[in-house]
Amino acid sequence: MYRNVLIATDGSELAQKAVDHGVAMAQAINAKVTVVTVSEPFHAFAVQPRMVTDTREQYEQHVAACAAEYLAAAKKAASAAGVTCDTVHVQYPHPHQGIIDTATQKGCDLIVMASHGRRGISAVVLGSETVKVLTHSAIPVLVVRPSPSAASLGQETPSARPAAA
Repeated sequence: MYRNVLIATDGSELAQKAVDHGVAMAQAINAKVTVVTVSEPFHAFAVQPRMVTDTREQYEQHVAACAAEYLAAAKKAASAAGVTCDTVHVQYPHPHQGIIDTATQKGCDLIVMASHGRRGISAVVLGSETVKVLTHSAIPVLVVRPSPSAASLGQETPSARPAAA
């Protein structure tokens, strides 16, 4: 069914659980994975603390180091499961578009990513790259969310729920 699964990670604990879930699924269906992490390009005028306090060079070095760390963790999980894994770091002003474009360019037929499942004002204020991928992607998306009991306790235990794109 699926041959190349794109897994998006931002290095968070929940994203790593989505990586683990995506790798386990790929192993079960004999698919390969492509793992992507997306960072925003440096902007001279920004509200993100790293962009305000860093020079462009410092920001680029920091972003590259973080991306390498996130992708190494995903590659390690895939290797342990015997799953072929490609890794990609891209810079896009809109992370959801970086995820969708990478999936398209790499010929992926499923996107796996995490969602914190925020509701109410926090969802409006913080936004959701997952929701943006769901609404803009023509490729199916599987969302890994924290379980309801873990979310209420502030823990991040995944429970995957397929979502229609």
